[in-house]
Amino acid sequence: MSDTESNAPGSTKPYLVRAIHEWCTDNGLTPYLAVSVTDQVRVPAEHVRQGEIVLNVGVLATDKLIIDNDAVSFQARFSGRVHQIFIPMDNVVAIYAKETGNGMAFEVPKPLAHADVQLAAVDPAAPEDLAAPSAEAVDHTPDPPNRPPAGRPHLTRVK
Repeated sequence: MSDTESNAPGSTKPYLVRAIHEWCTDNGLTPYLAVSVTDQVRVPAEHVRQGEIVLNVGVLATDKLIIDNDAVSFQARFSGRVHQIFIPMDNVVAIYAKETGNGMAFEVPKPLAHADVQLAAVDPAAPEDLAAPSAEAVDHTPDPPNRPPAGRPHLTRVK
């Protein structure tokens, strides 16, 4: 590895994800995280639609939320059961405010955008006495009937 490669700055993506999350929280908005699901992602498979999941990552829907440079992780309840969620930063497609649609979308590397991946099952053996909030962490709004064609991710305003 050359000196140039070792001194290269890291990705801006985790910093932008943290900034949009903080902006949503400071303004009383609900931050939603759109995720491309691959075998590295740990989410309840029954909530994944077409290789993607949208998660409420607000303070009332998550417990022990960590957004670091490599991944987003937290505990959340799905259908009344606590799950440990893990999302590599490369799998984050977008973060936006539920109420306004304002946020940011990111390019996802081609191998991650592949729809024919095996979904990893989440270990539901989490202790029942965890103090995760009871708010559901998954967006249960139905998929719009006219989904845009697959390709570069983009945000749409939902009212």
